[in-house]
Amino acid sequence: MTLKADSSISPDRGLARTLLAVVGVLLLGDALLLMGMGHFNVGVVVPAVLGAAALLLCWKWRAAQRWRAEKPGHAWLWRLGWSGLTLWLLSLLWFWSRLFSLGLEPQQVPQVQAIVVLGSGTLNGHPRPVLAKRLDTAAELAKLQPGALIAVCGGVDWGETESEAEVMARYLEQRHGIAPGRLVLEKLSTSTELNIKLSRPFLLERGMAADAPWAMVSSDFHLMRAMDMAKQQNLPNAYPVAAPTPLTTRFNAWLREYFAMASSWLLGEV
Repeated sequence: MTLKADSSISPDRGLARTLLAVVGVLLLGDALLLMGMGHFNVGVVVPAVLGAAALLLCWKWRAAQRWRAEKPGHAWLWRLGWSGLTLWLLSLLWFWSRLFSLGLEPQQVPQVQAIVVLGSGTLNGHPRPVLAKRLDTAAELAKLQPGALIAVCGGVDWGETESEAEVMARYLEQRHGIAPGRLVLEKLSTSTELNIKLSRPFLLERGMAADAPWAMVSSDFHLMRAMDMAKQQNLPNAYPVAAPTPLTTRFNAWLREYFAMASSWLLGEV
């Protein structure tokens, strides 16, 4: 009796299943680890969904191949799905390539009258790691430019009792010895657009000239969108200053920013 070869276990498809398993474990493991640390956003949820889908497809690989072989339409949908995923990944890599080398180091910033630090989330009255990096970078710039005002921006996060601005101000005072008199607190904003918009009047009230140069401090991945928003608000003479993103959340943050940029474009914010 002649046995018919099972194409679902051919070497190339065996490799495909192995790759799906590895990718699935990495993506889902990364997401679950960050969720355990209290991070819940699209940059974490999307890897969780993709990782779970990869593991499910690996588990049901033979059934998927039988479904694919049943009808020409199934094979077409299979190819369409993988083509769509490939195009999306290419667009993501293209976007990430644009994020590299954005922004200035604190030592490169010309003289400014104000330093605006954009919010990024707090937890239990402390800055989350991404926000802490922004504040550390702003403090370095503030020490190089002792005459500049420092605006810290952000309203009350979900589950918190203090505004981001209050948490940020305390961090700068206690961790970096920044004088309270230099700080300008904007405690109402709930978005990057409002961070920029609502902090401006407070700075003008404190004596900043409307056309004076100012520095915007944010995470490296966030600067592109933040600067586009500043341009939309016709705010001149802004110098972007890049804070590094912690390695543990870097690619998740960059993925989140991909969707945030698309959302801002659709809403006309950039």
